[in-house]
Amino acid sequence: MRSRPMSDRNPQRVRLRLAVAAAALALGSCSTPPAPRFYSLMPGEVAPRAAQGAESAGALPIVLEPVRMPTQVDQPQWLVRLPDDTVAVLEQERWASPLQDEFRAALLEQLIVGHGAIDARTQPSPGPAPWRITVDVRRFDSAPGVEARIEGSWLIQGGGGRAASRCEWLLREPAPGPMAGLAVAHRRAIARLADAISAVLARLARGETPACPALDQRR
Repeated sequence: MRSRPMSDRNPQRVRLRLAVAAAALALGSCSTPPAPRFYSLMPGEVAPRAAQGAESAGALPIVLEPVRMPTQVDQPQWLVRLPDDTVAVLEQERWASPLQDEFRAALLEQLIVGHGAIDARTQPSPGPAPWRITVDVRRFDSAPGVEARIEGSWLIQGGGGRAASRCEWLLREPAPGPMAGLAVAHRRAIARLADAISAVLARLARGETPACPALDQRR
């Protein structure tokens, strides 16, 4: 049996090796990425808009179709636009569920709770055919510390599938401060979209031909 070199039995050398190993472990733990932060587009609480004097769809039955969302943003990680007009994927900032599902659920919540519309898929009735709403989002931009911007179109169809309202829209909301402000700004934009859709539905129900609302101003 071969004996180990005397240097291996040197207490100082052993302590040095242990210190190096401990430092390596500490560095490894420091490089562990922080836990991801999850955000939702669902509003915390929705106040009935009718009580605030806004035009409301009332008890109109609606069907909100699945929302179309750009592929590049429809992922768990946030895709943000940087000041030099490049984009970056933030691994630690994530949506609580697929973005198109978040968007649709938030818009439907605003229409039902905020404006009194009825989801015909969960509350079918023998009454008039529901209004079908299709929302197509072409841009869903998040600029940290600057603004949230959503651009797209809607198509509202009445009974028999005839087109009743087709509108293009652009919503911009300021988002100063930390990353959480972007989620809040996007929620405000969706609430404004619901206000506009509800107002158009109310006018359609009265037999009017509503003009597309101007939504391109930044608030």
